[in-house]
Amino acid sequence: MGYSISIALLFVVTWFAVSIGSVKIPFSILWHPSTADEASLNILWKIRMPRVILAGLVGAALAMAGAAFQGLLKNPLADPYTLGISSGASVGAVITLFFGISTSAFGLLTLPVFSMLGALMAMVIVLSFAKLVDRSMKMETLILTGIIMSSFLSAVISLMIALTGEELRQILNWLMGSVSMRGWVYVRMIWPFLFIGALLLWLNRKELNALLFGEERAHYLGVNVKRSKWMILIGGSILTGSAVAVSGTIGFVGLVVPHMTRLLFGSDHRHVLPLSFINGATLLIFCDLIARTIIAPTELPIGVITSFIGAPVFAFIFFKQRRKVR
Repeated sequence: MGYSISIALLFVVTWFAVSIGSVKIPFSILWHPSTADEASLNILWKIRMPRVILAGLVGAALAMAGAAFQGLLKNPLADPYTLGISSGASVGAVITLFFGISTSAFGLLTLPVFSMLGALMAMVIVLSFAKLVDRSMKMETLILTGIIMSSFLSAVISLMIALTGEELRQILNWLMGSVSMRGWVYVRMIWPFLFIGALLLWLNRKELNALLFGEERAHYLGVNVKRSKWMILIGGSILTGSAVAVSGTIGFVGLVVPHMTRLLFGSDHRHVLPLSFINGATLLIFCDLIARTIIAPTELPIGVITSFIGAPVFAFIFFKQRRKVR
């Protein structure tokens, strides 16, 4: 039932996202291209379709990463944004843009590779510092550590922006978070990393279920805890880094989608991971549709819409958690 509802919602939202805009395009053009004029076909295949697909891939990556981090840390407030991982990915990407780094080894993939390295480093630092402060790594410790990391990395980004010259506009546009005018090249850039990161998490779905009972219990159940944790961290960082590399910083998708998925369909990661993947794609396609139509012809950064949705949900989850502690 959960898969049927999620896939149906994704199809409906994609239908609207492809059709609605300054030029209305019937979705039937996909099956009957001969009925459309050349201008409509160009808008559909060169502008709207790559934008919708990219938004879906970014949303899917962030939501699946958030589901994995929440399961690993047993914390509903954990997601790439609140843990500072998105900020780490942003620093990696901004360094690439600032210095104009381009390697023959990676070519087009240089940006997402550096972004993923930044995400992984931020994740390791946050977890290490939180464990140093509080070995039990309570919710408050993790969130505060993530805020400290995000603040520091934001200062690093601000410094680079202050020192930059002609790259300023490119960096600022990227930091605001958007999938506008990215084109098929960005779709080709993200999908290999999306596949690798999602596969790593999917292969550790049973381990995530075992880790919900604690590391000691998971060990007795036959789980190689250390290896599984690193695989999950690496998989989540790959997803986060690749998403941030192509769209900039988009917050709260990894918080809202997994939490709602667990509420509606249960906490089994064999279903939470794929359903979060599908629902994350749906949410970001919907948010992008709102961002480009709500005050058309002006377009809002997609991160503004996700923050309007995510911040109240974050506050609600935090309030609910604090009430349980009392």
